[in-house]
Amino acid sequence: MRHRAFVPFVLLAGIGLSVFSIQAAARFGLARVFTRYALIANSVSAADEAVKLSPSDAEAYRARATILSRFQMPADAAPSLGSALSLRYRDDYLWIELGNTREELGDANGALAALDQAVQWAPYYAHTQWQRGNLLLRIGRSSDAFAELRKAAAANPRYEPNLIDLAWGISGADLKTTEVLLDLNNDAQRLPLIRFLAHKGRGREVIDQIRSLKTALSTENKKQLTRQLFAAGAYTEAAILAGSSAMSLANAGFEQPLVVDDFGFDWVIAPELRSRLAIDVSEKLSGDRSLQINLDGAWVPGTPLLSQTFIVNPGATYRLSFGVRTKDLVTGGPPVLMVIDAMNNQLLGKSKNFPTGTTPWVRLDVEFTALPFCYAATIRLQRSNCDSSPCPIFGTLWLDEFSIEQTKASSNE
Repeated sequence: MRHRAFVPFVLLAGIGLSVFSIQAAARFGLARVFTRYALIANSVSAADEAVKLSPSDAEAYRARATILSRFQMPADAAPSLGSALSLRYRDDYLWIELGNTREELGDANGALAALDQAVQWAPYYAHTQWQRGNLLLRIGRSSDAFAELRKAAAANPRYEPNLIDLAWGISGADLKTTEVLLDLNNDAQRLPLIRFLAHKGRGREVIDQIRSLKTALSTENKKQLTRQLFAAGAYTEAAILAGSSAMSLANAGFEQPLVVDDFGFDWVIAPELRSRLAIDVSEKLSGDRSLQINLDGAWVPGTPLLSQTFIVNPGATYRLSFGVRTKDLVTGGPPVLMVIDAMNNQLLGKSKNFPTGTTPWVRLDVEFTALPFCYAATIRLQRSNCDSSPCPIFGTLWLDEFSIEQTKASSNE
């Protein structure tokens, strides 16, 4: 009899527990709905309802704190973060949020204490050290700050560019101070600084830093730095890395295979017109080859088809000479060779219009003087403007035997 009486009790208890669990799950699920809605709608009342429905859910308190922070109410947000941390005290992101909130309230020591906790609970993650280092920097403890920031960058290289940028800014763009703050001990640590300097166009510093490396730059790193220096306008140093000498043109007679590139000190071809260029062994002014260009109508006037950048001396005068031949060239806007300042695109000189129809090889010249602060010039093959539109161009032309000579030194030489 006792056993029979006990069975209904167990069943009732099980049913009661199941009902309680269902209700609790329902309340938790409904609380999460209110939490998501609160964050989307910036609704404090919805966040309050989420807290009431599930007072043991840290996410509900966190959402409430987030919304209050959005409304610039850090004093009200801090207690909600404290409640969230009482439920999930090992959450490093919650400690970071509390640290940021305390800093907004002017409590630097409290903020640092919170970020100390973040680092304690996530000691091997870079983001906690990065946040703590930035706080130390903001409160004037630069030495401690950069020790922490260096740890973060060592743990996650994604922070390296930001670390270098911070050091550069704090140092007032002084390289020696930047090196001290970064505490560079090997080539792997120095290379990101060299990339940073190249991006800034600090060519001389880049060359000096490269010379201080214990091992030679890889071909890929050298090409990357050359590209960065070129893009930043540090043409002289880019040429040094590329192995280009002053007052010389690459593949001037097209005797080598045509290297298709989009920058640097070699021939650059407009991508949409590359299929129309080819090395020709049957027609040449000298040597064994020339460049053949086949034109079938589409070449927008003013658009460079072919270009090359080369080093010049500021203020010096030059003569650029080249050979051209045409066959059945018909157009209202003939090709012309221009020389421009590589930095500001200012026109320095241009050739006569290329001959139309069919002509034998002729030589054309471009006389130009580099501007006082011009260290590189660019050759551009483009078309003269047309009197009508559209203005197609048909036929074939050949180029060969480019040469450049300095005819007058600058006043500083």
